[in-house]
Amino acid sequence: MAKWTPKHEAPEPLEGPVVATTVGGTLVWFVLFLVQLPFYGWFADHGHTWWLWTCLAGGGLGLIGIWYVRRRDAAIKRAAEDAPARSTETPRPGSAE
Repeated sequence: MAKWTPKHEAPEPLEGPVVATTVGGTLVWFVLFLVQLPFYGWFADHGHTWWLWTCLAGGGLGLIGIWYVRRRDAAIKRAAEDAPARSTETPRPGSAE
């Protein structure tokens, strides 16, 4: 098993514009749904209505994703702001620090 043991540490994950990416992806799903909607009859005749509902589900899940990544981004920013304040605090007498 030593053959498969990594020889170096994994790099830090890259952080990008997560909120913007999620909003953009969600908009793409909703646009795809709206573009296909006028052709519902054709999709129904050929048994492809699941394409429309997949796009609608993607848009709905994207809304949940937007809510999640906005809260995550806010929590990361709060933690970054609180980190310097925590490191400069003096320990209370009798504390374990």
